[in-house]
Amino acid sequence: MVKSIRVHELGGPEVLKWEDVEIREPGQGEIRVKNKAIGLNFIDVYFRKGVYKASTMPFTPGMEAVGEVIALGPGVTDRKVGEVVGYAGGPMGSYTEEQILPANKVVPVPPSISPSVAASVMLKGMTAQFLLRRCFKVEPGHTILVQAAAGGVGSLLCQWANSLGATVIGTVSTKEKAAQAKDDGCHHVIIYKEEDFAARVNEITSGNGVDVVYDSVGKDTFQGSLACLKTRGYMVCFGQSSGTPDPFPLSVLAPKSLFLTRPSLMQYTATRGELLETAGEVFANIASGVLRVRVNHTYPLSQAAQAHADLESRKTSGSVVLLP
Repeated sequence: MVKSIRVHELGGPEVLKWEDVEIREPGQGEIRVKNKAIGLNFIDVYFRKGVYKASTMPFTPGMEAVGEVIALGPGVTDRKVGEVVGYAGGPMGSYTEEQILPANKVVPVPPSISPSVAASVMLKGMTAQFLLRRCFKVEPGHTILVQAAAGGVGSLLCQWANSLGATVIGTVSTKEKAAQAKDDGCHHVIIYKEEDFAARVNEITSGNGVDVVYDSVGKDTFQGSLACLKTRGYMVCFGQSSGTPDPFPLSVLAPKSLFLTRPSLMQYTATRGELLETAGEVFANIASGVLRVRVNHTYPLSQAAQAHADLESRKTSGSVVLLP
């Protein structure tokens, strides 16, 4: 038996229950991992609430963890017991002391990167990688808008985009978060509670608009984000922390020939090669100092409900890690 967080009904943070569960031995192509650190991500909230549907009920949430391999299933030859590995994006179920994982879904974690840092950055870092390098390829001279610039992914997007030579505009909710966004490479920071971000972006860009908006907020910012785009600009909506955007007619995109995409990490790391390349680039950028990872909050895994409550009420910044 191991301790896990289990969800028996959809709802608020209080549905996250700390329970004993049985764990089986690894099967063909699988490994058993003893988790050292578990990443908390907004997608965990979406599953808890039912915005995204879990395939089973009850379920253990969590899409990201780093741990030590403690057993190998039949046919596993490229992993070894004692190795530290990480995974992000699936399968769901990382809120647990130990878990069974497909060997082809994990990547080795470099010894120079601590389990807490790796667990805090794999999902967010790989998300930043595919958003900036593949979904829309940010290059020198581009101007980009990052909504929620002080959040886990937002912080990495700002640092990485700055290093690529882009002009970075970020929105945040408080003066404290504005200072962090500046530190992360934002050239212009907008406190959206104090001014109209779309009007301010228009001002900053002399009426031209931005090449791309990275928006994880959704409902509250969607229309404003569209208004910030230049002709043939890219609207990349990769989350909806404020709720799902309202439906709108396709013709809204026509006046400026805008592009709109709702990407997911799983489709950008579908092959083993893509997964290794994406994670490898994240780890390399941490090693080189391009990415500074802020693990600003840690909670015992048993207190996952409190961590969720704090995340949803915007009391956190940077990354949050759960420790078994």
